[in-house]
Amino acid sequence: ATSTGLAVYNRDVEILQGDPALVGNYDTSSDARSVTVISNYAYVSNWTAGLDIIDVSDPSNPTLVGNYDTNAAARDVAVSGNYAYVADNTDGLDIIDISDPANPIELGQLDTDGGSYGVSVEGTYAYLADNGGGFVIIDISDPTNPVEVGQFYDGGQARSVEIFGNYAYVADY
Repeated sequence: ATSTGLAVYNRDVEILQGDPALVGNYDTSSDARSVTVISNYAYVSNWTAGLDIIDVSDPSNPTLVGNYDTNAAARDVAVSGNYAYVADNTDGLDIIDISDPANPIELGQLDTDGGSYGVSVEGTYAYLADNGGGFVIIDISDPTNPVEVGQFYDGGQARSVEIFGNYAYVADY
């Protein structure tokens, strides 16, 4: 069976003796680009359909509970507290209130110079891999008014960012 969207696999190699087994899937309406799972919900950046919120409390039957259709193309998502931070390609960073998973609402947005690909969040900052716009640091202490506080462009195409300790690791080419 093939799946376009969210696939749930059993990864317990001790039980499976090697290969993962497909447990369940949810076919998204567009191209799933990334997923973050917090508790019983999977937050899927679903390209031109925006952010999907999928209940995965029963892994064999993932169920869509909410969607927020962003303005551009959702490439990545990070979740912190009641907020989802979506790297939304030409729309930059979207901040979405997910406290009610069935009714997500946009609280804030920051347009950036590039086409955002990746996002990580730590504390009151979002870190954006902004393609041709480089690596961008955004103050998100007020989710209704995100503010760019730093940017570095090395001439490459920033695609992904991960924060560890005092460092940001940016994949670009």
